[in-house]
Amino acid sequence: MRTIKMQLFGIVQGVGFRPFTAVTAGRYGIRGTVSNKGSYVEIYAQGEAQALAAFQKAIAQEAPERSMILDTEVQTVEDAPEFREFSIIESKREYGNIFVSPDIATCDKCRRELFDPQDRRYLHPFINCTQCGPRLTILDTMPYDRERTSMAEFPMCPECRSEYEDPATRRYDAQPVCCNACGPQVYLVGTDIRGKDAITAVRRAVMEGKIAAVKGIGGFHLCCDARNTAAVERLRLLKHRPMKPFAVMMRDPETVQRECIVQEGQSEWLTGWQKPILLLEKQPGCTLSAKIAPDMDTVGVMLPYAPVQMLLFDYPDGIAMTDCLVMTSGNARDAPICRNDADAVKEIGGFCDLILSHDRKIRIRADDSVCDWLDGAPYMIRRSRGFAPLPVMLKADSPRQALGIGGELKNSFCIARGGLLYASPYVGDMADIRTVAALRESVDRLCGLLEAKPEVIACDTHPLYNTVTVAQELAAQRDIPLVQVQHHYAHILSCMAENGCTGRVIGVSMDGTGYGDDGTIWGGELLISDFSGYERRGSIAPFLQIGGDASSKEGWRIAVSIFRDMLGDAAEDACVKLGLCDAQNFGVQRAMAQRHINAVSSTSCGRLFDAASAVLGIRTASTFEGEAATALMTQAERYAKRNGIPAPERIPVMERGGFVTLPTAKLLSRVAEEMLAHPETKEALACQFHAALAQQITESVCILREQTGIQTAALSGGVFQNRLLTRLCEEMFAAQGITVLRHHLIPPNDGGIAVGQAAYAAMHV
Repeated sequence: MRTIKMQLFGIVQGVGFRPFTAVTAGRYGIRGTVSNKGSYVEIYAQGEAQALAAFQKAIAQEAPERSMILDTEVQTVEDAPEFREFSIIESKREYGNIFVSPDIATCDKCRRELFDPQDRRYLHPFINCTQCGPRLTILDTMPYDRERTSMAEFPMCPECRSEYEDPATRRYDAQPVCCNACGPQVYLVGTDIRGKDAITAVRRAVMEGKIAAVKGIGGFHLCCDARNTAAVERLRLLKHRPMKPFAVMMRDPETVQRECIVQEGQSEWLTGWQKPILLLEKQPGCTLSAKIAPDMDTVGVMLPYAPVQMLLFDYPDGIAMTDCLVMTSGNARDAPICRNDADAVKEIGGFCDLILSHDRKIRIRADDSVCDWLDGAPYMIRRSRGFAPLPVMLKADSPRQALGIGGELKNSFCIARGGLLYASPYVGDMADIRTVAALRESVDRLCGLLEAKPEVIACDTHPLYNTVTVAQELAAQRDIPLVQVQHHYAHILSCMAENGCTGRVIGVSMDGTGYGDDGTIWGGELLISDFSGYERRGSIAPFLQIGGDASSKEGWRIAVSIFRDMLGDAAEDACVKLGLCDAQNFGVQRAMAQRHINAVSSTSCGRLFDAASAVLGIRTASTFEGEAATALMTQAERYAKRNGIPAPERIPVMERGGFVTLPTAKLLSRVAEEMLAHPETKEALACQFHAALAQQITESVCILREQTGIQTAALSGGVFQNRLLTRLCEEMFAAQGITVLRHHLIPPNDGGIAVGQAAYAAMHV
């Protein structure tokens, strides 16, 4: 008879690991205990040597599918007491690495029970088990036990308590377990309508063309019939969102197959436990309203992941219900997603006709995660529900705990602790004071959950960012140092951290706006980087960015500025013929440039894409970030799908004194010349623009490789959200024997830079 102690580190909290352990112990005749220690699960196992070996193997190989064991420590225990049985014992908090489970989509078994009239949880909007249900969004503190969640307000009925305590049931030790008798309830805000009547009222309203707000796991959605163009247009008008695509929740995989082209591998992600929004190509006969994703060939699709969403599609009330619902974030523009009734009434009450809520409190917001698809795998756009706060392992010594406060746009923050980088759920854009308040609150809550006490805070270098102000105030309050990390360098470090790279790389950081070390706008940068620092060794051709905030939304201004420098006296005629502006507006732009009024030097690659979109008559201005560039990519992909990628005309890269300049102004001028001569070829020109830019980036990296001997390039920044440009760069780099690092499940956009900030602050002493 031997006794061993096993300590398992990873996602082993909130995924049914303790009941799984107890059941497995019973299978092999093992006695002992299992408990949560906050930062790990601890098992004392007592039995014969052969049985112990089989038990350990089963724990490693048969662990719950939602778990993730990152490390296991096993030691023999001498003079151990004799255990009479195997039991789950009281959890005790101990210091160490902590792994908080994300929220988990409703499992298939619970879905079957939900619609089984013979099951006691029939039509229960909060059905869950050890394998599914809310986790992060209901958690107060670790370890993950019911009394430390918002479910503590709902005492279990005798039947639920019996299941909770019985190892033979699927709800053994399931912390959110409840039923129709003892769980939370749904209701219509501002009325006495509750339960089934509330759900029926929402279903009826949606089919009448109305808009509903629906509280889910991590916040509210705004919901309407995705085939009802009038309802979709009304939602756009109310939400002040004229063009940005809406996400669509579809009833089941069969509906998705009917409306969208599903590539190999995508079904697994659509139906898996994270259930993100996944960008899918529309079927030729797609029946969704054209106003869902105007002028786009893809649509963001997700399947129901919470019981209340499933009940909206299927309920025994006789209503003929649509199988496609718009499910867009329930928030006012630039504000965080609403999470309680007061927020919903105040912020989005004017956008909807009724509000379906419930009385289970949301402790931390978690918007839906959004993924594109690249190289047969998800390519993260927004990392939140289902993924956060799963950590990235920092493969280097990290002596300090650190907080990376994140970017101004698409904000998420990151906590570095014990060699792990915990990226938060998506917070939002920091232009709004409500989002700033949400950032502060979320930082405090996640630091508490992770028992983190940051010793340093990292932020951007831009002097006017709200995130910088927040970081300065937090550093002062906590009396800890503040480190400012240049924006594009943070992008590269984020890519390196995700890929476990600790050496030197040629960083290719392409995005919209970042504050440069010289006080100008950077955005198309080549940085020789490692975790100790960087050297700027290249950029796209600089241009004057004129017009302040307007220039980041109106690509025609960028095109006019570039042509003014490139074409001289011929610029005005070209701009008028291209439809960029009239003679009067050209004169205003020229005067502002000559007098340097509201003008700053820029190497923004994002603005270059906006300019190309304007030159080709695709978008002269954007109503949301990335609109013009996305429309340009859509046109280019349409051409490439029919004709392949055209061979780009080579425009030689310029190198002087070790600094490389990409001839992007010449590229834009060539595109304009072709557009004036052959306006019917804009799709081909859009594709040529992508191919030529990828070639310039590749040639520049090859020059820097010769200068430095570095064989690895890291691609990051919001421009690399463009799947066509990213794919072309990867292919061209591979042809040159260059190793490519790119993002996968950390976004390349500003939603990922907090990872780079936190990694730098933790490692750089």
